Amino acid sequence: MTLAVSGVSRAHRPFPVVTLSALLLVLGIGAVAGGGALLFGYGGEFMLPDEYLDMLPLVDSWVVPGLLLGVGFGLGSLVVLYGVLRRPDWPWLHWLERLTRHHWSWVGTIALGVGHVAWITIELVSIPFSYLMPTFGLVALALALLPWLPEVRDHLRVD
Repeated sequence: MTLAVSGVSRAHRPFPVVTLSALLLVLGIGAVAGGGALLFGYGGEFMLPDEYLDMLPLVDSWVVPGLLLGVGFGLGSLVVLYGVLRRPDWPWLHWLERLTRHHWSWVGTIALGVGHVAWITIELVSIPFSYLMPTFGLVALALALLPWLPEVRDHLRVD
């Protein structure tokens, strides 16, 4: 069974969809860069000291947070961005589209937003404050909420 995307033109994207796409791009690039810095120790004076690991639950090195940030949120955001912009038909995700009546990227965006809200919350209670926390916290909150707007739902609805 093939699910067709609703009649919304790919050429015309409503402003909330453009905003959502920009936020996915910002999170994707930022998280890939941040995850890479954690994994490979780049960042110089901006690198998080190992003492912060004592304040984080269940981790004893920067490898797991680096992978989660870089692969999960970084590459994950870029894949979901591709889904929002191109709406590829991936048969192995038809079950999700039948369940939600929306393209898989709709659910992916919400999951990224909620997951990143949790990530930022853990950061806020576990490590010293950084200006990046509220910045990416707002991005995360927007990613969790923007998909619920009618323009985004219509853009990603499947028939």
